[in-house]
Amino acid sequence: MTRVEDLLQAKGHAVWSISPDASVYDAIQMMADRGVGALPVVAADKLAGIVSERDYARKVILQGKSSKDTPVREIMTGTVYTVRPEQNIEQCMILMTDKRVRHLPVLEGDHLAGIVSIGDLVKAVIAEQQIRIEQLESYITAG
Repeated sequence: MTRVEDLLQAKGHAVWSISPDASVYDAIQMMADRGVGALPVVAADKLAGIVSERDYARKVILQGKSSKDTPVREIMTGTVYTVRPEQNIEQCMILMTDKRVRHLPVLEGDHLAGIVSIGDLVKAVIAEQQIRIEQLESYITAG
């Protein structure tokens, strides 16, 4: 079973984060520039929350707030579910399903080591299934 650390090695450990004092506009701009759907919110080198496109849609757009005047801290999700590098993708998928989240920051101790998304997990599952299919086809044709 693929582990989180395997996913991070394949996709890279680069993780972009934002300060809780930054404007929501800056967060959305960073997400667009980086092609990501969420950013960990980091204050004093500690994970303080996570802000996503979903937070923006529900807490800024639908409430008529200005993204340039609203700080990230006002819309971020403060309860962040995290995983460790040694956890496997099945554990991540269960956590995402149970908690209804799409992104999981990866922590090594208190250090933010990366982030995995539901898309990362789906790609990994598809890759594992493809390997199994190829092994079964090889077994069948060799017999």
